[in-house]
Amino acid sequence: MAVARVGLVVHEGRPEALAAARVVRDWCDTHDVRCTDIDVWRAGEPRHRAKEELDAAGDPDLIVTLGGDGTFLRGARLAAENDALVLGVDLGRVGFLTEVPVQDVGLALDAVHEDRVTAERRMLLAMRASCPLEVPEDMEALMRYGRGPLLPPPCVRPECKTGGGWGIALDATALNDVVLEKLTRDHQVSVGVYVAGRLLASYSADALMVATPTGSTAYSFAAGGPVISPRAEALVFTPVAPHMAFNRSVVAAPDEPIALRLLERSGLAAVSLDGQLRGVLRPGEWIGVYAAPRPLRAVRLGPTDFYGRLRERMRLTDAPAAAADGEAAPLWPLSTPAPPDLEHLSLPPVQADAYPLL
Repeated sequence: MAVARVGLVVHEGRPEALAAARVVRDWCDTHDVRCTDIDVWRAGEPRHRAKEELDAAGDPDLIVTLGGDGTFLRGARLAAENDALVLGVDLGRVGFLTEVPVQDVGLALDAVHEDRVTAERRMLLAMRASCPLEVPEDMEALMRYGRGPLLPPPCVRPECKTGGGWGIALDATALNDVVLEKLTRDHQVSVGVYVAGRLLASYSADALMVATPTGSTAYSFAAGGPVISPRAEALVFTPVAPHMAFNRSVVAAPDEPIALRLLERSGLAAVSLDGQLRGVLRPGEWIGVYAAPRPLRAVRLGPTDFYGRLRERMRLTDAPAAAADGEAAPLWPLSTPAPPDLEHLSLPPVQADAYPLL
């Protein structure tokens, strides 16, 4: 695709990200492409809704993120608003989302501009709620932790000011997860969890989350949830420190919504999307989480070796007894074409880190 407008999301606290941003701006100047910094945290100013950011940037068709997975999530929030492509430049340590080493950012922009890339579809989560979400005035000071201002609560979509028993549709998406969690250490949340319209169980827990396959390697993984290929489509429900015997994750089909209703005996609960506090629920209120009708489109420059990255980034080690067998050979040879009965399968590239930039 010929890039006309670039939105740039930068991790301002990392010198290498600032240096890479200069490379992106120089590339845009050379190719007569408008480049605008977006989601900038200015002192004393609130953060803006995705539509406001994109309108100010001239509706960019490519979002470039310079940082780790957290920065990529910031860019994904914006790209999801107008179906822009998002290109993640890797400056993180344990990231699964970013694609391009920082030294190759100029080559990656060339590849996008010359349409030598593919758009990988990543499932997003959307939300309905029993009422508009709000953040109490005193919450911002408690939740900052040096991370910058909070995002505003998601607004109600214009076409759905009232939703009756179906709730109201919120203008919010999540790439990783939607989390309902307790606000104080001494009081767990009590939540009725519904899957595909039926009550699964009522939980008392520190938190309950609904994750995408992309988010299965984030908070859900830390809470004991399963690792799911990002190419899959599913909703993963995982309780965090539940006070009950059934503490397993539940993997639902993409067309099976998951609803979380705060029970009357519960305290207040925070609603977070991709790690960002977006509102507070009171007893009796609920949120419904479901697959968004439109996925995120992430730039990929070649085949993605997700399982190789999983082994590397999570530093997986082999059992001592298995390691005694020596270095493991590939199950199938990757240096020759696949036989007919395997041609339909997705197998890793011959070189896991190779991508066709040149």
